[in-house]
Amino acid sequence: MDSSQPIRCSIRRTPRSLLAGAVLFFIALALPLHAQQTVRIGYFPNVSHPQALVGRAQGAFERALGPGVRIQWQQFNAGPSAVEAIFANAVDITYIGPSPTINGYVQSRGEALRVIAGACSGGAALIVRNGANIHTAADFHGKRVASPQLGNTQDVALRYWLHSQGLKTRDKGGDVEVYPMPNPEQVLLFERNILDAAWAPEPWATRLIHQGQGHLFLDERTLWPNGQFVSAHVIVRTQFLQQHPDIVKAFLRAHVDLTDWILAHPDQAKSLLNAQIKSDTGKALAPAIINEAWSRLTPTYDPLRATLFRSAQESYDAGSVKSVPNLSNLYDLTLLNQVLVEKHKKAIQ
Repeated sequence: MDSSQPIRCSIRRTPRSLLAGAVLFFIALALPLHAQQTVRIGYFPNVSHPQALVGRAQGAFERALGPGVRIQWQQFNAGPSAVEAIFANAVDITYIGPSPTINGYVQSRGEALRVIAGACSGGAALIVRNGANIHTAADFHGKRVASPQLGNTQDVALRYWLHSQGLKTRDKGGDVEVYPMPNPEQVLLFERNILDAAWAPEPWATRLIHQGQGHLFLDERTLWPNGQFVSAHVIVRTQFLQQHPDIVKAFLRAHVDLTDWILAHPDQAKSLLNAQIKSDTGKALAPAIINEAWSRLTPTYDPLRATLFRSAQESYDAGSVKSVPNLSNLYDLTLLNQVLVEKHKKAIQ
């Protein structure tokens, strides 16, 4: 062979499609098998949302949902804002009161949300400023009374109570002024003698007593059979429930466990809850405030359905809604009852 002649090799070209496939194969190897799922959980920094506060402080929900799920926590001041977030697909699961839940369910024609568990019974009261000269229901004529937000649970309770006492709000032709406003503003206006009373959830009811120079006029528990009424429960976006029942069930396991732990360890629970309130709001509650607030509520995973149905009737009676809504499909307790049976507890009918 003549070494001066160049050696010619035949190189077979690789089709571009095969090259692209190889690149995609190696990229896929470098990626995780399952992308991390994000779940948005809402709550209020109120004592009436104990499972959310204690669970967040302990990291209980993160452990229950596992490393494949990332929790994005969202705070709300009152229920209507949380319902708006449900509508906007901005939150998946949230702790919330019954009245905004009813309103959200009705507004969405029963499609947007479902109640999946209870959270709290009690924990709301009508507080009167000491210098307001209010001693009986009749003394509310011409007074200025606050609620946390228009259409929220305490707002509806206030308007119904006024209605039941033969009193009318100014928008209904009466002389009682109702001012929906954030709870912190209520304390400030009590201190300045601008507000006369407020229907508030805990711990704000107790803060109005201790910081706003008020006193307890009415503990809402006295208006309900056995002193029980739903003040907070858990709702989920219907679509999220349908798409991720495994995540919702894991959440409910943690929720039930937290409820039992809180009931069995109230002092530790209050300490953790208070630490989370400080983290959320920048200021912890004084021990006297949290102890008194705690005395007016009971954590529970039972949604106390009958009391919500009564709230719906009261909302109609007070003129807050035009008709009594059909709430037949509001509850979906299937996953909660599965969890309860797994834990050898009685299912909720």
